[in-house]
Amino acid sequence: MSYLKFDKKQLVNLEYSLSREVLRSNRAGSYASFTIIGCNTRKYHGLLVCPIEAFGGEQHVLLSSLDTTVIQHGKEFNLGIHKFAGDVYEPRGHKYVRDFEADVIPRLTRRVGGVVLVEEKLLVERKEQLLIKFTLEEAHSDTILRFKPFLAFRNKHQLTHANMYANTKVQFIENGIRIRMYDGFPHLHMQLSKEGEFVTVPHWYYNIEYPREQERGYEYKEDLFVPGFFEVPIRKGESIYFSASTAQENPATFRRTFTVELKKRTPRNSFRNCLINSAQQFIKRYHGKTEVIAGFPWFDSWGRDTFIALPGLTLVLGNVKDFHAVMRTEISRMSDDGLFPNMGREGEYAFNSVDAPLWFFWDVQQYIRYTADRAGAWRRYGKVMKRILEVFRRGTVYQIGMRENGLIHAGQEGVALTWMDAVVEGTPVTPRTGFPVEINALWYNAVVFVLEMAREFDNDRFVREWKDLPERIAHSFVEAFWDNERKYLADFLSSEGQPNWQVRPNMVIATSLPYSPLTDEMKRCVLGRVEKELLTPRGLRTLTPQDPEYKGRYFGDQAQRDKAYHQGTAWPWLLGPYSEGMLRLYKKAAMGKIKKLIWGFEPEMSMHGIGSISEIYDGDPPHEARGAISQAWSVSEVLRILDMLDRQEKGEWS
Repeated sequence: MSYLKFDKKQLVNLEYSLSREVLRSNRAGSYASFTIIGCNTRKYHGLLVCPIEAFGGEQHVLLSSLDTTVIQHGKEFNLGIHKFAGDVYEPRGHKYVRDFEADVIPRLTRRVGGVVLVEEKLLVERKEQLLIKFTLEEAHSDTILRFKPFLAFRNKHQLTHANMYANTKVQFIENGIRIRMYDGFPHLHMQLSKEGEFVTVPHWYYNIEYPREQERGYEYKEDLFVPGFFEVPIRKGESIYFSASTAQENPATFRRTFTVELKKRTPRNSFRNCLINSAQQFIKRYHGKTEVIAGFPWFDSWGRDTFIALPGLTLVLGNVKDFHAVMRTEISRMSDDGLFPNMGREGEYAFNSVDAPLWFFWDVQQYIRYTADRAGAWRRYGKVMKRILEVFRRGTVYQIGMRENGLIHAGQEGVALTWMDAVVEGTPVTPRTGFPVEINALWYNAVVFVLEMAREFDNDRFVREWKDLPERIAHSFVEAFWDNERKYLADFLSSEGQPNWQVRPNMVIATSLPYSPLTDEMKRCVLGRVEKELLTPRGLRTLTPQDPEYKGRYFGDQAQRDKAYHQGTAWPWLLGPYSEGMLRLYKKAAMGKIKKLIWGFEPEMSMHGIGSISEIYDGDPPHEARGAISQAWSVSEVLRILDMLDRQEKGEWS
């Protein structure tokens, strides 16, 4: 019985089916994404979306979709579906859908009269190749399948339109064709495992619409090119493989490749296995670098997201090799100013993240927790940690630096340096310039940790120069952020030292770190406030509903959405520090509450992004999923919490 359950009666209901999406990556920069009935509703959807070297490695949609037609007795039944103007869906192939499963790979079953056709999609690992297996399970007459490929050849963030510059000519290769619509792109090779016929009928399909882009306030109409169609006979019980690849393949290998790749997949037959499978999608190996994709389908690698997500994506799964590989990649990208890239590509990095370097220390602490390899951690990362501390102490760009009281100041007008970084019309929505609470909690944790390691490994000079600092930081932190009457922490202090008392989740990080300047009583008060005003079943709100600036729904165009992004929207990743804070303070007494909260995500496995957890959720009930359909730190932190619960149960976690 399938774990990822879908209502078979509802599959033909477009409102039901179009709200459920699939995302699969090849772990090397390519992905495939589509709704469960195959109708693309986003510009980011596509069957083969690949990084293109000639365009800086940015991902481009090559094969947008593939329409399948069943032909019997000269009658044609088109199983495809596209949206056009006026809520018109043509052809209406969804009416033939009878079942959808995704426990291992996406498996769609359609019935056309006496014909039962099963379609299974698979991306080949670390290769730009999509394989689709078509199996004719039932048929009472001679059957022909027709495949019509819809091509885009454009950046995933953009849309394409019919034009005179496209090269629409095809070249015939073994059991198929190849085509390259524009210079700089690789050829797209489309081949069948069985010899058939390709009929050249070049045609542009105009004004295909993507309703999710329309909802988000973006351009949403596109023209796609179809070079012609494949036709191939198929017998009852037979399987035919369709391959789309940036290299010419050997059709005789399709069946074996499909079988071998299938065995590699983690079956999504439980809540935990869904998360493990999803976690594996975010690790990207490309051109000798290993990095973390922040979220699908539109994010690339982000420094802050990488360090927050990395332990849950690797160490929790026993994958120490990829942990070190990602850390090496990030270290190689460090600037002379001691910062990690927030986003961007080589030569175009933006280093506007004050917290990414401080989460680096937390990653090393997590590595030690999972491996007990303290000496190895110091050998690998000790110099980098000391370098970061020195830079923060003396000061660097964006007015980041330690002040006389030991606290870290960060920010300047018009720049958002913390994770609350939404900007509308050039102005940060939540600027937090000055002394952010989580930055200083992370700073204290980093200083104490490195001092402890330096003492253990005989770094006398560093110990002499830094040994008096923790006490100064701790005293200043409590004096600046804590209020005995309010019983919670200020979110930040302005550059002049004026506290901001908006109730936000950033203070919870101070309760969760291995080293905290807070007393247990202060932690109880902070966690109590968070639970009372910010906790939802899908994450912590970014602002209390009692605040007049609170926005409980994330919707509208980009400006409207950005204004809500950190003003009430709930974020699953924040459950990581919340749960850790609870478990550190209350131990086993907190387990029931945390377990109920985390297992509450199980229904999400068959909604929005199938088998994964979304980027954000509305702050208001019913807490609808929003943003990216599969987010690295959402998945990783839920996995890490599950692991903490297991270890706490066994008495192995503290």
